[in-house]
Amino acid sequence: MRLLAALLLLWVGLAHAEPTSLGPNYDVKADVAETCAACHGLRYLDLAQGYDTPAEWSHLIASMVKLPPERDRAISQYLAENYRHKPEKAPVLVQGDTDITIEEWVTPTLGQRTRDPVESPDGAIWWTGMWASLVGRLDPNTGAMQEYQLPSSARPHSIVPDAEGFIWYTGNSNGTIGRLNPADGSIKEFPTRARDPHTAVFHPNGNLYFTSQHSNMLGRLNPKTGELKEIETRKKPYGIKVGKSGDLFIAYNGTNAIGRMHPDTLLVRYYDIPDTATRIRRLDIDSDQNVWFVNSSLGKVGKLEVDTGTVTQWNSPSGPTSHPYSMTVINDIVWYNESGMRPDALVRFDPVTEQFQSWAVPSGIGIIRHTWETQDGDLLIHQSSSNRVGRVRIAD
Repeated sequence: MRLLAALLLLWVGLAHAEPTSLGPNYDVKADVAETCAACHGLRYLDLAQGYDTPAEWSHLIASMVKLPPERDRAISQYLAENYRHKPEKAPVLVQGDTDITIEEWVTPTLGQRTRDPVESPDGAIWWTGMWASLVGRLDPNTGAMQEYQLPSSARPHSIVPDAEGFIWYTGNSNGTIGRLNPADGSIKEFPTRARDPHTAVFHPNGNLYFTSQHSNMLGRLNPKTGELKEIETRKKPYGIKVGKSGDLFIAYNGTNAIGRMHPDTLLVRYYDIPDTATRIRRLDIDSDQNVWFVNSSLGKVGKLEVDTGTVTQWNSPSGPTSHPYSMTVINDIVWYNESGMRPDALVRFDPVTEQFQSWAVPSGIGIIRHTWETQDGDLLIHQSSSNRVGRVRIAD
């Protein structure tokens, strides 16, 4: 402990020292603006939880971008002085009886905005690096990773594997649905009418269904024939899942609704959710065909009984600004995150007891945007801002 403290003091002392190679005209504030704004808006510095020491900032920076040592010291010191820890951003963590273990991996290409991990049939974990237009593969047993470059204009939003081992992605910036063959790296693209395919899911009928958020459209692709059909829908369709009945359920991030689409006719029935301020990013289905959803704008988690249209909602532990985002139901237990808090909080909700339990994500920078249930009943998560993919092992 004494050695660690001494090293930290030495590091801070070096950070205060005049940088020898940066020159007398070096402007650290301008460097921060240019370096950070290359990947995200500077407003995220104000939204972040902040850190009190240069060492903590340096650790975070290292997961985003590789800097020369003297610039790293100067920037980390500046951030520690001007963007200190904000305790008011901390989530309300609820204790409980469930034990979990969270394991995280930093993906190779920094700044790629790692997101939306999935598991392929062979047990590998795949992710998409949206800002670097790539998808990656992780062997969770060895930690070995491989990245596959996609067309530079694709900027894939999410991915989904098929039974044959192909990886399908939504080309959010070039208006395509793409298929990667991991065996040889070849790519086949299917142009869409929508400009921004968002989230996709495979149906038992073999078709791929997808949302296009800003185009306000839903689509269906037959992978074998290439036939693609798209329809207009309500504002900002986001998450999409297949219900037990075969209908597809759609979350809307631009209006207070959940959609139910017939897989053949593509006709959509809408369930209006109480309060016009409601915005829904993700949803999932339980064994009774109830639709569970995150009410992102109001800080709630909710259940829609599709047979009756009855909606029940519960306040998330961290309150109305917690901004629930992802959603996966595992064995009828609801898992989601509070993306508005720092660190990002993973939340478990038991519908039977109506009890919450929550944990801080170890890296905690944020944010989990999509989750996935593995074949073993684990939960895949990620931290897009710090290029991490994670696996949550849930104790029985």
